[in-house]
Amino acid sequence: MTITNSRSGTNVHEIAEGIFRINTPADIAGGFSFNQYLIVDDASLLFHTGLKKLFPLVREAVESVMPVSKLGYIAFSHFEADECGSLNEWLASAPDSIPVCSQVAAMVSVNDIADRPALALADGETLALGLHEMKWMDAPHLPHGWETGYLMEYRTNTLLCGDLFTQGGDGKIPLTEADILEPSEAFRQMNDYFSHSANAAALIDKLANESPTTLACMHGSAWSGNGAALLRSLGARFASA
Repeated sequence: MTITNSRSGTNVHEIAEGIFRINTPADIAGGFSFNQYLIVDDASLLFHTGLKKLFPLVREAVESVMPVSKLGYIAFSHFEADECGSLNEWLASAPDSIPVCSQVAAMVSVNDIADRPALALADGETLALGLHEMKWMDAPHLPHGWETGYLMEYRTNTLLCGDLFTQGGDGKIPLTEADILEPSEAFRQMNDYFSHSANAAALIDKLANESPTTLACMHGSAWSGNGAALLRSLGARFASA
């Protein structure tokens, strides 16, 4: 793990081949963290921009791995400040980059606020970065936002799973094999951020069918193991609620 800013504690760690987790601890909600994921390839992709106020820290972290100007895509799960608050700052810093989001996100928000039009991916559509191939999966209201979706990366079987399995704390362990279901469920019970969609369990099963072996969580540690089983365990919590 590399500390890129000693004052904030922002750090970078490679969690899978060519996939780097950028983590910034935050003194909110009794301890929290914000993660972005950088996939380095012929056309590199950043998933989650971070809050607008975090842009200098995240930019510094990306620059420790590759030139920011060479970014090809700026992607995010849904329209929220920590997902895309600094989108236009990234588009300015990487002049050839393109926003990537769901078709719904592009329609209702992104093509209005972004300085360049979005690449609006349909459910199941793929995006080749070079060695890494991404697949967009619509997941409306999971956990919140009509426009929500996730990216599955097939070279390393990594699911960029956004707010799923959100854990409190500073996320100081970059990648863990320990249980994250119970800590994330405790956080969910304390901060009810799920939409309670009737389709949640089916959408979880859709993600589980991709058989990820790494879960790139936006808050807390990334996770390594049988992702399908862990996702279905989460889905069972919805079914029993």
